[in-house]
Amino acid sequence: MKKTYDIIAAGAGIVGLSSALKLLEKNPKLKLLLLDKESGVSRHQTGNNSGVIHSGIYYKPGSLKAVNCTRGYKMLLDFCDKNEIKYDICGKIITAVSEDEIPAMHNLYERGIANGLEGLKIINKDELKEYEPHVKGVKGIHVPQTGIIDYKIVSEKIKNILLEKGAKIIFEERLVSINEKTDTVEIVTNKGYYETKILLTCCGLQSDRVAALNNDNLNIRIIPFRGEYFKIKKEKSYLVKNLIYPVPDPLFPFLGVHYTRKMNGEIEAGPNAVFGFGRECYGKFDMNVKDIFDSITWKGFITVAGKFWKTGMMEFYRSFSKPAFTRALQRLTPEISENDLEPGGAGIRAQACDKDGKLVDDFLFIENKRVLHVCNAPSPAATSCFSIGETISEKLLK
Repeated sequence: MKKTYDIIAAGAGIVGLSSALKLLEKNPKLKLLLLDKESGVSRHQTGNNSGVIHSGIYYKPGSLKAVNCTRGYKMLLDFCDKNEIKYDICGKIITAVSEDEIPAMHNLYERGIANGLEGLKIINKDELKEYEPHVKGVKGIHVPQTGIIDYKIVSEKIKNILLEKGAKIIFEERLVSINEKTDTVEIVTNKGYYETKILLTCCGLQSDRVAALNNDNLNIRIIPFRGEYFKIKKEKSYLVKNLIYPVPDPLFPFLGVHYTRKMNGEIEAGPNAVFGFGRECYGKFDMNVKDIFDSITWKGFITVAGKFWKTGMMEFYRSFSKPAFTRALQRLTPEISENDLEPGGAGIRAQACDKDGKLVDDFLFIENKRVLHVCNAPSPAATSCFSIGETISEKLLK
């Protein structure tokens, strides 16, 4: 028998959870179902990220990333204050380690100002040392708004609030079919049949495959990039006080290897950005043949690989060479040594790539009459989650 709902949301990462919460805040009478194929919330991108509260300095003014990050930042902190979730607005520095990085650094500063950040400060070599005594750099930016948090704790809290508000949450159930009709949407999972007035999908690493269930000739494909981390041994944690970032390469939607202090006091170094041999394969030698085939046969990926194969090979080399990874970190903190690093975890970024070989550098929604798919929501989606949820809820409740 079909079970009927007003809204079904597929995907219990932090964006799906926040969107469901905003929907029930706007209309508490909604009959809402949240589905996820995993055994709990935030098991992929949300649960394996670096735990940074982003300020909004990196993103093109007016983009969805910029608008939602700056608005979502305050919404996230308000939620945490209300629900007694710990976080730390510790600030960070972005360091230009050579003179040729200074123009790109100034561009970042101007973006931050355009995005409404207050208190940004360009600092000289001596001032860098005041914030991070062991850092290398000729100039830098101090970003006071940046913080750290554990997004898994935020996700669990949202889940509990949803249950209190009457939402139904079902785990270990995967969406396999979407049939959009005039007045309803029929969906099939691996365990049952449902009918809903509106369907929302926030499926991260599987978002393109889910969107393709009711969209022919989809123009994007998710290409997985695995990001690997090292932990700094406790006796060397004094090398990093808070967060240290390099000036990122503007050609890539990645921030480069950096240092992050975690809420538990550990210092994490990374991530790199290695082509992933599986969308949910976190181990260095794990692979999924279907995922590999889907990536390497995508015209857009072939274009990207042709342009940036040297960078890609360097990322692979650094993945298998601890000395090479250490040298990347030594650009930021020369005193770090190979012996100071021990293995950490890994995360996988769902990066949308279009047919022309463009790595999509903004949040991306695909909207049908009764279905909304979130098809690209990488960093800073966790920081932006309540703002994205607000936007999505407004769209759906129309």
